[in-house]
Amino acid sequence: MKSRRRSARPRGDRRPLGAVRALIRAINGRRVDRITALLTDNHRFIDSLGNVVRGSKDVATGFAAYFQMVPDYRIDVVHMLTAGNTVLVWGSARGSYVPQGRDTAIGHWQVPAAWRAIVRQGRVAEWQVYVDNEPVRALMRESSFEGKGVKV
Repeated sequence: MKSRRRSARPRGDRRPLGAVRALIRAINGRRVDRITALLTDNHRFIDSLGNVVRGSKDVATGFAAYFQMVPDYRIDVVHMLTAGNTVLVWGSARGSYVPQGRDTAIGHWQVPAAWRAIVRQGRVAEWQVYVDNEPVRALMRESSFEGKGVKV
């Protein structure tokens, strides 16, 4: 029988990484129910402009609305780093923008991005996004002027 080599890290050090990986899988699968289950009740979501949404239910509502606008949103992870209960993620975010009232995308975007998570008791207590959303905002501006003879 083979013996398993044990990691020198305590078991608790793997929990934050596992919680963040699970959250990213839920986001990539657009599973709002799963996202809610992975967040603490007093979760804080901080967007790239510094706006804060508090509470897992409000954050889940925000994700559901975002998935309507960007139905194929995806986080592509390049690296993850843990330090205690903090996990840093970097890679890219991508998706296609579908304006409200339309059923087809008007453009696809992909941007470098980073995220910071704080995990408490196996659930994500804070999720902060670091990304330049200008490509998405440009698509939004384009769609708001579409058919009005205005160039953006």
